[in-house]
Amino acid sequence: MHLQWWSILPFAAMLASIAVLPLVPRTAHWWEKQSSQLAVALLLGLPVAVWMWFALGWQAVFASVVEYGQFIALLLALFIVSGGIFLKGDIEATPRNNTLFLAVGGVLASFIGTTGAAMLLIRPLLNTNQERRYRVHTVLFTIFVVANCGGLLTPLGDPPLFLGFLRGVPFTWTFSLVWEWAFVLAMMLAAYFALDSYYYAQEPASAVREDREDIEPLGLRGASNLVWFVVIIGAVALTPSVDVEAIEAGHATLTDWVPLREIIMLAAAWCSYRFGDKRARFEDNQFEWGPIAEVATLFIGIFLTMIPALHYLDQVAGSLPLNEITFFVFTGGLSSVLDNAPTYATFFEMAGQVAHPGGATVAGVPETYLVSISLGAVLCGALTYIGNGPNFMVKSVAEGRGVEMPSFGGYVAKSFTYLAPVLAAMVCLFIAEPLWAKALGSLIVALLLGNNVRLLAHARRLKLQDS
Repeated sequence: MHLQWWSILPFAAMLASIAVLPLVPRTAHWWEKQSSQLAVALLLGLPVAVWMWFALGWQAVFASVVEYGQFIALLLALFIVSGGIFLKGDIEATPRNNTLFLAVGGVLASFIGTTGAAMLLIRPLLNTNQERRYRVHTVLFTIFVVANCGGLLTPLGDPPLFLGFLRGVPFTWTFSLVWEWAFVLAMMLAAYFALDSYYYAQEPASAVREDREDIEPLGLRGASNLVWFVVIIGAVALTPSVDVEAIEAGHATLTDWVPLREIIMLAAAWCSYRFGDKRARFEDNQFEWGPIAEVATLFIGIFLTMIPALHYLDQVAGSLPLNEITFFVFTGGLSSVLDNAPTYATFFEMAGQVAHPGGATVAGVPETYLVSISLGAVLCGALTYIGNGPNFMVKSVAEGRGVEMPSFGGYVAKSFTYLAPVLAAMVCLFIAEPLWAKALGSLIVALLLGNNVRLLAHARRLKLQDS
């Protein structure tokens, strides 16, 4: 069946609900209830699922439901296990220490997943900064760096790369993206350090004094949960799940129907919850189900309404001007609103069918295209709250600790202020070939670094005035 452009309207309505309803005074309180969010998700998603079942066949809906189940199972398992680990202690919340927190998270994200790293670090980071007045920017950069950009180096880091691994991309291939990873993280950490220095200089003297006096050495509570982290990572890397292709083709065996990977992950999560350190989970981390419940609820609507959106994208793919740069732009742009894992899969398949530009191929895809698709899916998932699952979870945890996070539109404005210019510079320097692009990328880097210097100088002036 040939879908028309209006088939994407339910998905657009789902996005509009997430962006607008929390801002309208008459609906804001209503939207805060998860029952309301679920009602909107089902009202928009179920009719689309029924329509797609009859229009495209049961396979289209089945594949989306399976992907949703795999997606939520991974997030849920990592959320539960990380909730049982507490980095105890309280160090001084200086710009240097906060930047080191984010840098460690950016490295960990590639090896324990962006969800695991974000959930592991957001609580101790909030605890460390609890005396400070200005904390929103720290949570935003946690989403940028730890919940997204840091997960670029291995298939364990982010769901899109794991889908590539399942499609034949070698496990170690993503290490070839180390220079892009290092560039983006270095630029984002430099921007954060300058911004946090600027805000730190404006902190009330009483808050700074209290923060300096309330110091406790760092330590780890609930360390036994690290074993369950290893189990989950091993399950992701080594264990099969439901084989959707075999089922759709009609030659599936009994084992192809068994979600063994998800069973192992959820069993590890149950063991963590049942036998883990209760003090670390409930007293220190103040563990609650709200963040993962919100993600699971909203993504029901997102996964169902984006079925026709992804099929419509397949239809128009042949008319798109696809090359190294546009693969990044299209994959990245759509990953920020369609969820990055299925978007990666769509463009991965598309790249294997377009004209070959020459050079090496990886899993049947030209390597130059695969680089652009991988970078776009992982890095641009941070541009909106819904681009990657951990984004909403970090937001929800922060709000539970009293941090007033930006609205959907406010977050996008921040991501385009701090992250988008860095990604533009990366594209110019690492993907684009013309010399003018290299020059433009160098100019963007110079402007960003100049802004950092300006913020640091302003912070220094504020400190001198206070003294």
